[in-house]
Amino acid sequence: MHLSARMALFSRALFSLQGRLLAGLAMTWLVIVSMLLMLSWSFGKGLVDEVNLAHLRYESSLIADDLTAQLNRRFSTLQRLERHLRNADAGQAAGALEDGHLLLEWFDGLMVTDAQGSIVADWPVVPERVGLDVAETEYFRLVSRSPWPYVSEPFVGRASGDSLVLMLVPRWTDEGRFAGVVGGMLNLSQGGLFRRLEEIRLGENGHVTVWTASGRQLFQPRRLRQSGVPPGQSDSLALALDGWQGEAFSLLPDGEPALVAYRQIWPANWVVKVSLPQSQVHAPLADYLRKLWWAWLALALLLLVTMRWLVTRLLRPLRRLERQIAQVGAGERHYLELFTNMHELRQVASSFNRLERERLAALEHLRDRQAFLDAVLGSTPLGMFVADLQGRLNYLNPALLELLGLDALRSTNDWWGRIHPLDQEGTRDLWSHSLNTGSDFIRQLRYQHPGGDTLWLEVHASQVRGNDQPLGFVGMVKDITERRQQEALQRWEAEHDPLTGLLNRRGFERRLEEALAEYAKTGTPSVLILFDLDHFKPINDKGGHALGDEMLRRVAQVVAWEVRRSDHVARQGGDEFAVLLPSCTLQQAREIAESLRRAVSEVTVSHEGETYHISLSMGVTAMQEGDQAIETVLARADEACYLAKASGRNAVCLAEPESSRCDQ
Repeated sequence: MHLSARMALFSRALFSLQGRLLAGLAMTWLVIVSMLLMLSWSFGKGLVDEVNLAHLRYESSLIADDLTAQLNRRFSTLQRLERHLRNADAGQAAGALEDGHLLLEWFDGLMVTDAQGSIVADWPVVPERVGLDVAETEYFRLVSRSPWPYVSEPFVGRASGDSLVLMLVPRWTDEGRFAGVVGGMLNLSQGGLFRRLEEIRLGENGHVTVWTASGRQLFQPRRLRQSGVPPGQSDSLALALDGWQGEAFSLLPDGEPALVAYRQIWPANWVVKVSLPQSQVHAPLADYLRKLWWAWLALALLLLVTMRWLVTRLLRPLRRLERQIAQVGAGERHYLELFTNMHELRQVASSFNRLERERLAALEHLRDRQAFLDAVLGSTPLGMFVADLQGRLNYLNPALLELLGLDALRSTNDWWGRIHPLDQEGTRDLWSHSLNTGSDFIRQLRYQHPGGDTLWLEVHASQVRGNDQPLGFVGMVKDITERRQQEALQRWEAEHDPLTGLLNRRGFERRLEEALAEYAKTGTPSVLILFDLDHFKPINDKGGHALGDEMLRRVAQVVAWEVRRSDHVARQGGDEFAVLLPSCTLQQAREIAESLRRAVSEVTVSHEGETYHISLSMGVTAMQEGDQAIETVLARADEACYLAKASGRNAVCLAEPESSRCDQ
């Protein structure tokens, strides 16, 4: 079986009712197990921490009590030695130390000083130690002023190079005067005081450290010294150095969370710290929950297999219902026949049969309505179409197909390609807007008929809604070609002279206003020429209006031929003409006016053997600063035209800013 087929089967099984039930059961089991594990972890951590804190409390008390007992025994030994040396001189003190070599089981060295702080005897004998003055040392000053035993701060021995502390008791005379000190040295690196602490194992990473009240470390397990972990301090240790003892949560020097317990060793003013990393504390709980997870997972798999069998058995009637519904859909049967004890499925089958009967009745009614609608649309002479919500044309009635010159068998969307290129973009934009907003589509456009003609069409489409939901669009298309042509003719006649085909006064003044606005906006120069026909009245009087009209038509043809394509020529009325020269200077306009005057002077008409000539009296003016209305420009040109007539006619008169000048 191909991979795609397998994936299809898996997807079908996953999204089936059985698959969803099993997936829901698996997800529910997973959520429950995860929540139970999380709650077990949360509550278990607190319980485990509490138990281990109690264990640390017990361990730290044992260690502190043991160290206290050892220190007390050593102090008792030193006090007995002090009583033995009471009132003894230096020689007697040295002999007593030699005789008491068994004391070396408790100490790594002994010394005796006099009242002035000079060492008078030591054992074992270290060269140059006897006679050494220790009066200025911190421990001698403290012991000499206090009757209590004292343990010094750690220091480095000169001979051994090891870390040492001194346990000191004061010497007294029989009269109770201070006579010096008796001291026993303890080697912290190699002595036996902390040997037991090396052997204490609190799991893999738990350990014991001992500190002085001043914050100096006396003991650290050898494995930590070898790993190079710095001792570090914490807030709880600072409290313990001030005399507090108890349990707390703290951070190890490497930043790992840990459980710690502190106990005071009062005879030496030391602090015992017992540390246990939380990772080590929680490891058994995590291991237990991990095993519990796998046990629950196995139970979940067994439960899924059992539930799959049970669900498969329970869903057999539903599968029979599914097959029968498929057969109804394929037309192989007309109603459901389901024999089952499940009341719900019987209700579903009954409801389905009722709905199927209603559906068949509604479908029959819909066919009748569709047939009626098709008959109406097919018989109407108006072009109509139906589009869906995406804008695709689903139906064009015969009248519209005939109007567009399309075949019903071809794609109904072919008509888009026959819309005139200048109208396509605007039509598509408006159609998209109507599809998106549901507003009416109303537009006039040009359509290129397959027969070669260009038609003007008016399209009006509206959205159809049912149950307040949009269903599609229905539109009408009308041929307005004849109406557009009539409107275009009317617009042309409204601005053109029917005799000459030139612009009339109305059309010419509109273009003159546009030129004046362009001049005010951009400074583009334009020139106006006004001229009358000289000797035109005799033509009308002798030859009649028909001869005069012929002369006017010939003059119009000559003038239109002589000017540029961008220029505008108008017959103002009677024998008055005007020419608008956009983007033209006054000097260029004068040359154009001269060419018009020469060309028109050659125009003739004949009547009853007599030939008639005319000439032009022309006024030329350019648009100037301060021109606010076309009446100002027309008046200036008309004045120049009057000067041309006054100067003898057949002349061109320029209206310049300062004066007017006429050329014959």
